[in-house]
Amino acid sequence: MILPLEATLEAGPDRIGGKAASLLAMARLGLPVPPAFVVPVEVTRAWLATGQLPDNFAEQLMAGVKGLETRTGRRFDGAERPLLLSVRSGAAVSMPGMMETLLNLGLTERSAAGLSAETGDPGFVANVKASFETQFNDYVGAVPEAAKDQLLAAVEAVMASWNSRRARRYRAHHEISDDLCTAVTVQAMVFGNLCDQSGTGVLFSRNPISGEAEPWGEWLPRAQGETLVAGTHNAEPLENLAATMPEAHAQLLAGACALEQAAGDAQDIEFTIEAGQLFFLQSRSAKRTATAAVTIAMAMHDEGLIDRDEALARVTPEQLAAMLAPVLSEPGDASVLASGTPASPGAGVGVAVTSALEAERRAEAGEAVILVRPTTSPNDVGGMLAAQAVVTEAGGATSHAAVVGRSLAKPVITGCGPGVLAALEGRTITACGASGRVFDGALPLVQPSLAPALARYQELASAAGDEARLAVLVEPRI
Repeated sequence: MILPLEATLEAGPDRIGGKAASLLAMARLGLPVPPAFVVPVEVTRAWLATGQLPDNFAEQLMAGVKGLETRTGRRFDGAERPLLLSVRSGAAVSMPGMMETLLNLGLTERSAAGLSAETGDPGFVANVKASFETQFNDYVGAVPEAAKDQLLAAVEAVMASWNSRRARRYRAHHEISDDLCTAVTVQAMVFGNLCDQSGTGVLFSRNPISGEAEPWGEWLPRAQGETLVAGTHNAEPLENLAATMPEAHAQLLAGACALEQAAGDAQDIEFTIEAGQLFFLQSRSAKRTATAAVTIAMAMHDEGLIDRDEALARVTPEQLAAMLAPVLSEPGDASVLASGTPASPGAGVGVAVTSALEAERRAEAGEAVILVRPTTSPNDVGGMLAAQAVVTEAGGATSHAAVVGRSLAKPVITGCGPGVLAALEGRTITACGASGRVFDGALPLVQPSLAPALARYQELASAAGDEARLAVLVEPRI
């Protein structure tokens, strides 16, 4: 019922979820991974069907925690060296941000005092406590006093999030089966917000926007991962980490190379540095733009990493269509209303709306809309699906808006700055995800020229006699 991570060697992601499978893969490569255990998919599936957890589940859950205590030398709800936990979802197919994640479980008056005494930093503990209470209240409800009750409630909340509206919308759009269900990973916390030698980041082994064969990512000093993904703070380029913590940066790049080689695909890697020590938290196949999908597939084929059939299969018909979708022609003297980070290419024209629900409603009525938000959250996925493009005031190219936008082949511009919502709401605008600029009015879109990587893809498809893929490449788009 409860599987320690090291006991899942023979279990595949269909049972333990993609997140736990990635933790196991990273650990087997010798990368530093915080210890964890897994509640397998069959437990979630039964709970969703009956509303009942297995007999003695709470006792087995705490037995799993005991194993983490042994591995870390810490104690859950301890007055000294307290152990805090994260509880994360993990389906066999990656669904970034669509299900719940809860951090800092096990924070009670006793453990908070112990953490304060250990770190000598009451401000750090206050920050962790505020973040924990806000997240728990938002996703679960009132925080129980007992640490074990917090953990059990968090596990059930993650299970329930499999059937959340946003998760169901995302699965329907990507044709992911509702029957897969999610596992739940319980893992020892590491703290990116502990001190100045701490932080959190996301590294892509290849650029997920352009497909260039160079590591690319963002880094947020003295923060936890949810802050970076939420896009509420503008992150720093990963090169800044090389300047401040060169050893951790070098270890990170070496790990990314090993993970890409092992997986045979570009990787999206989440990491945390606690007091100078690097920890790998997740590695998965990177969500990428259509341009990056074609570029990476062709490069990996030419590098001898994948064969022709695999290279062709790596690019979906939807991505081929997105490569041929209309783009912004020369804007001329059109007025620029806002500019930010070009997080996902393409262009969209529509009326700027600031509510995801309004975007859905107006799109259903046949109106073209652009979703403009302070940042996006997983709850905005319906509006993102409905919109022609997404624009945010805050966040960077690894924020939720950017990652999900790329997976949906939507133009995305992030980090346009405060005041953008008020300036754009109700106006007809053109958003150019390639340049990161928002223009006044409806500008003309044109058929793009055939990119070199796409021409190379066409050659491979022709050599393979893949008529279906060749047909997509010659369909008119305007």
